[in-house]
Amino acid sequence: MDFSVLLNFLPLILKGLYYTIVLLVLSLVFGMILAIPIGLVQVTGPRVLGWLASAFCTTIRGTPLLIQLYILYYGLGSLFPQMPWIRESFMWPVLREGFFYAVLAFTLSFAGYEGAIMKGAFASVPKGELEAARAFGMSPFTVLRRIWLPRAIRIVLPTLGGETILQLKATPIAALVTVVELYGAAGQIFRSTLDFFPPMIMVAVIYILLTFIITRLFNMIERQVPQRR
Repeated sequence: MDFSVLLNFLPLILKGLYYTIVLLVLSLVFGMILAIPIGLVQVTGPRVLGWLASAFCTTIRGTPLLIQLYILYYGLGSLFPQMPWIRESFMWPVLREGFFYAVLAFTLSFAGYEGAIMKGAFASVPKGELEAARAFGMSPFTVLRRIWLPRAIRIVLPTLGGETILQLKATPIAALVTVVELYGAAGQIFRSTLDFFPPMIMVAVIYILLTFIITRLFNMIERQVPQRR
């Protein structure tokens, strides 16, 4: 095994690391933005929206991420080119790339899992705190913004760190739709050098380091957030 050959592919490795991090961050941010209302409507209603949110979470959690990605990439990806108004729009350079479908699939997947978790978190907030906030004259939105959502986020913080690590370890799937993230970069190096172990060991080490950083980051966040009983 000659690890020195990896230096010749340093730009490709950095590009793969960049796309891995961007894919992870975008899917976490947009996924969490979707997960909050998905979890909330399952607790507060309306019943129809709650049922739809529950069905969405069940579907996402019951199907493999790879299948979801393929449906979006080969489904929507094959429909968009047949629509002239999309091909001529400013969004076409984005919609024709596999990275868009990877972000979309990972976002929906994270929203499905976190939406179910947020449902439990919202339901776990003591009703007495919410009733006390309403007694002070807070509007429903203010109660959500100042009491309910912060308490729910605090409850899910420990699981959110684990979900983030699982999301990171799922990013190699994006290589199957032409995204050159870390695993995709390692595959290109292997095909160029015909030496399997150096690029794959490199990817494993990078993922271990990223996991360590994420774990430490969430530990720091948990220590900074005050405990409330």
